Amino acid sequence: MDYLPVFLRLQHHTTVVVGGGSVALRKVGALRKAGANVTVVAPDLHPQLALQAARGELRHIAAAFSPAHLEDAVAVIAATDDAAANRAVSQAAQAHHVPVNVVDDPELSTFIFPAIIDRAPILVAVSSAGHAPVLARRIRAQIEALLPARLGALARFMGERRRALQRTLGAPARRRFWERVVSGPVASRVLAGDGPGAARAYARELLASQLSSGRSGDGLGPGPGEVYLIGAGPGDPDLLTLRALQLLQQADVILYDRLVSPQILECARRDAERIFVGKAPGEPGRQEHIHELLLRHALAGKRVARLKGGDPFVFGRGGEELEVLAAHDIPCTVVPGITAALGAAASALLPLTHRRLAHSVTLVNGHQGEGERATDWRFLADPRHTGVLYMGLGHLPEIVARLRSAGAAPAHPAALIAHATLPEQQIVRGTLADIVAQARARQLAAPALLIVGNVAAFDPAAMSLEPASEDFSAAHTPAAVGALA
Repeated sequence: MDYLPVFLRLQHHTTVVVGGGSVALRKVGALRKAGANVTVVAPDLHPQLALQAARGELRHIAAAFSPAHLEDAVAVIAATDDAAANRAVSQAAQAHHVPVNVVDDPELSTFIFPAIIDRAPILVAVSSAGHAPVLARRIRAQIEALLPARLGALARFMGERRRALQRTLGAPARRRFWERVVSGPVASRVLAGDGPGAARAYARELLASQLSSGRSGDGLGPGPGEVYLIGAGPGDPDLLTLRALQLLQQADVILYDRLVSPQILECARRDAERIFVGKAPGEPGRQEHIHELLLRHALAGKRVARLKGGDPFVFGRGGEELEVLAAHDIPCTVVPGITAALGAAASALLPLTHRRLAHSVTLVNGHQGEGERATDWRFLADPRHTGVLYMGLGHLPEIVARLRSAGAAPAHPAALIAHATLPEQQIVRGTLADIVAQARARQLAAPALLIVGNVAAFDPAAMSLEPASEDFSAAHTPAAVGALA
């Protein structure tokens, strides 16, 4: 180990930065963020440093460096573009036993700046001992992606209650209690920004721990677990949200359906129990079985991830599951996902709205039962309105017939995107006159999504770069747009 990693308290202590350029500006920012009293020694200042000096946020000495400037300093940074000046600063600092950092010169430095992940009061520092700063920053970015943005809020939440808990629970019970807090509903509520919910979850955990401590051996455990309704997106694991990745890494049980790709499941915790809950064609009562599984595992104190393709609240029955969980007072975190409409359109380079082509968009369940005939097909037949039909491949001829009956022209643009965002993705473009035949010829298989309207024929290379007109003229009829495809 080339360096001992330490955290230095700088609040209200003097630190000196020699140099007044852009590099010095960055270092001053880091020092001020740590609460240091900063003195900048430089004949001239970067405009932003000059502004900070004028506001009294730092002290400026408009002169060349002198060892006398190190009086009372607890650290010094040399950030000039003059190698001789930097060496002089290093020699003076070491002679006065003041820690010194010479930017980009580890040999002249007695300390170095790590790449920092700031979730104050949680701090993570990554260093390559000066050998590969770019690699250290890359590692920082990878770690940062795994740490929730509100992690500091969780640390403060726990710190505010630490003393009171010491008077309530003994040491072994406290440790077990805090372990449940950081991995259960309390942490989920804090990280979601739900202060009142976090306080209620904390009170439940504390009560359960007190009862358990007072009845040793009676088998009484902590309160219920929690459920995460997670949108898995359209299939590509790179499109998962950071929050989804974080929760998948801590879930004990994962309920998933057929729209969740194997690549997404690989992102989950290795030892998590995986339960397939996909519905087979014609299978009744599947949703009730999912409700029963959610309740059974959550009431056993487990963290349950209900992983859904796309977004939980877009044709995903997430609302129904949320109602069941609320009825049993089970904490639930909802993590939105990229719904198939957005993922498929982006992968096919089709804008769902466009000032010249489409002014609105509607998401429709393409697999509607007899009691679900509320879709206004006349609205969808307007080529200036984008229609996105989910789960419609098996009913494609019927959908086309309804659009035609509602007034859509044979040249009305249409596009099918199957297995969107995955390596096996297929895109078929056509019109209502030929899209069914094309789908059969290409042997498209579900899951597939249908987009109808002017945007289905969008070709960015063929579009005019002139300012868009608000007038949908004859130039944007289905036939005209179809000519672009």
